[in-house]
Amino acid sequence: MENDKEVVKWLRPAPKQFKIYWDLRDSRTYEPDFVVETAAMIFLAEIKADNRLEETDVLAKARAALQYCKYASEHTRKNGGKPWKYLLIPHTEVLPNMSMAYLAGKREFVG
Repeated sequence: MENDKEVVKWLRPAPKQFKIYWDLRDSRTYEPDFVVETAAMIFLAEIKADNRLEETDVLAKARAALQYCKYASEHTRKNGGKPWKYLLIPHTEVLPNMSMAYLAGKREFVG
């Protein structure tokens, strides 16, 4: 991400910076691995091992993150900001030569 000219800034969220509830029975929250801003969009990016992509907890967190991005996009649209998008990325695709545009185009999670 540091070398991607499309990336304006990125961060690894601090603990409890996001309160995305994914299991309401136990009030469990999810924090994305990274937040990446490009000129046109803000991404919540989660990187997971290939063999974990279909796990129940991973999919539940992804659905919660999608909902979060939907609400964030609605808010920013009304206030002149950028839309938000959730990405669930297999760890094998995180390579030095992969651009954010490539990952975003290939790995949008649809729950």
